[in-house]
Amino acid sequence: MLNKSFPLDAKSISRLATRGLPLEVMKSQIDNSLDMFIEISRAQGINIIKRQGYFYFDTKFKKLHNAEFCIVDIETNGSKIEKHQIIEIAAVKVKNGKIIDKFDTLVYTKEINPIITELTGIAAEDTLNAPDLKTVMMEFKLFLDDAVFVAHDVKFDYTFISKSLEKVGLESILNRPLCSLALAQRTLVSFRYGLGYLNDTFHLNPNPSHHRAMSDVMTTYGLFLLSLKSSKESLNNVEDLIKFSKEAPRLKRPKFDPFLENIENLNEEVKE
Repeated sequence: MLNKSFPLDAKSISRLATRGLPLEVMKSQIDNSLDMFIEISRAQGINIIKRQGYFYFDTKFKKLHNAEFCIVDIETNGSKIEKHQIIEIAAVKVKNGKIIDKFDTLVYTKEINPIITELTGIAAEDTLNAPDLKTVMMEFKLFLDDAVFVAHDVKFDYTFISKSLEKVGLESILNRPLCSLALAQRTLVSFRYGLGYLNDTFHLNPNPSHHRAMSDVMTTYGLFLLSLKSSKESLNNVEDLIKFSKEAPRLKRPKFDPFLENIENLNEEVKE
């Protein structure tokens, strides 16, 4: 999910995550000096290291218990980055299964569509004393640092945050992304994989407030831990986990919704 400004092609990016990229291939694709390229990449959330003459993402060698995962959720006042913005962002930093830091804030905005307010409970007046988008984006980028970016259906959150950074004049993120939805599809059997449905099924968050950022983050945190615990694969490092979430076969879903079956059974009992 590296952005278009990243100079390496898809094949080279794949090699950074797997068998390594030789120096000559790296140099053939970058305009700046190698040292500058590595420093710029680090500032945008990825560390590129050299091992035995080849270059890799450091996540290739980082054990899961040593890695930092940043679980993120945003609420926005619309889906189009050109017209809309983030109105709430929350995240927890996780290491070895434990939360080590939290980030949670509303974002100042002049206008929120009534439909969004009905969905999230956030009205424009609730954000009057909140920091502006640039301030929040600067603070969030510092919080995120070089952690693995985790979200449920990660593409939306990752892309919206990257483009929001660009909108306020900052560099976009390059952090390694991990989709908790894709991971759940490969580790947990469920009829659906929406966050609310998964919470009803596996009781991940005892006090959910769906479509509020920190509540959804905590639900995703519970899902992340359960997925790791349920995985039958030998995942030695972060890149193993990312690859598994993308390439492992999805588990077979039940043919019928068990919640509907339970409701039907209760109705039958009531009739009797």
